[in-house]
Amino acid sequence: MRHAAVAIRILLPALLLGLAACAPAPIYKVAPGTLSATPVQVAQAPEQYVRGQVIWGGRVVGVKNLPDHSEIEVLAFPLDSSQRPRFGAGGNGRFIALVPGYAEPMNYPSGAPITVDGQLAGSRSGKVGEADYVFPLVQTAQSHVWTAEEMRSGHPNVSFGLGVGVGIH
Repeated sequence: MRHAAVAIRILLPALLLGLAACAPAPIYKVAPGTLSATPVQVAQAPEQYVRGQVIWGGRVVGVKNLPDHSEIEVLAFPLDSSQRPRFGAGGNGRFIALVPGYAEPMNYPSGAPITVDGQLAGSRSGKVGEADYVFPLVQTAQSHVWTAEEMRSGHPNVSFGLGVGVGIH
């Protein structure tokens, strides 16, 4: 029994370290002073967050192309350590990512997971359905639409428990 305890003490930290190593690194460098405020918090007091740097993500709601730029409306969700949206958590409001030039709507399909890095550029009143809404605006420096494979990567298909089970992924 003593050998089993020694083996567990050696193998468990190695296993946990191996699982932690599976998580991909963040895609954007977090600059000093990057805001941790959510879109809901910014919408409630936009004057407190003027020109702040943000890394936000969520699901694409829609794309609007205008003559000189595009606007991507996003339903925000918290980000994981790799800056992927975590859809199991509650939503954090909505924001509009301002993108220079033309954004091909097929590259930003409705419902697609997205992460943007940029600077707050004020806010705009609008509507969600019939409800009035204040959208924080993010002048986007970079954006990333996540593939299904990227959303799964870093989530090892390992589970612990008693009994027998079969998992299909």
